[in-house]
Amino acid sequence: MAGRLAGKVAIVTGAGSGIGRASAQLFAAEGARVMCADINRAGVHETARLIGEAALASTVDVALPQDIERMVGETLAAFGKLDVLYANAGIAEATNAIDMTLEQWNRMISINLTSVWLSAKYALPHMIAGGGGSIINQSSTAGLIGIPDIPHYSAAKTGVVGLTRQVAAHYGPQNIRCNAICPSSIPTPLMAGVWETRARHANDQSSFEAQQAVVAARHPLRRLGVLADCANLALFLASDESSWITGVAMPLDGGLTAT
Repeated sequence: MAGRLAGKVAIVTGAGSGIGRASAQLFAAEGARVMCADINRAGVHETARLIGEAALASTVDVALPQDIERMVGETLAAFGKLDVLYANAGIAEATNAIDMTLEQWNRMISINLTSVWLSAKYALPHMIAGGGGSIINQSSTAGLIGIPDIPHYSAAKTGVVGLTRQVAAHYGPQNIRCNAICPSSIPTPLMAGVWETRARHANDQSSFEAQQAVVAARHPLRRLGVLADCANLALFLASDESSWITGVAMPLDGGLTAT
């Protein structure tokens, strides 16, 4: 099924690497024109280069409302409309509720939760004016179940689930769909730092590959996720194939939350 996003315009935040890059590339391959946004200027311009004429790059700090507003404006100026928003940008780190500082808490909430609201805030009016659209928010299995070592991350991702449901309920009559993807462990540079910190705290001297194997074994499918797993789900939620799906926090976890 080629051209599943033919004629659509999408924004993907966090598109400079990892899941965001894979998703932006897949969206473009399926016919979308894509605004790739990331704080990493070199990374996001490389993503746009890899895609080609169907993509533009914008250097954006998603914690800054003026940057989000500019990103949406640049998309409209270049492509004339906005059909899909994938609010994927985020950060991760390991800590605990006692040792975590207020600065760590505020930064996590700002980048992983507030930015998701800001992205919707500035995208929604244009999506409504265009007759509707699909918003995809990046949450996590940490937004669905308790996971040690990431209290601020869990709080932010749980907030994303609540925001997703509210936007779906409120703007459904305007033909806006809003869903959240809740991945478990997918090896990316973002998650590598969390695993390395956990290993240090546990005085685990095993190789990084061995640590990944331990994590994989916790999932009923006995493997970690890959970038394509998340990109494919994002594509489905962006496409008209999911036209009667909204307000869902969809686990993408190899069965982890089923156990």
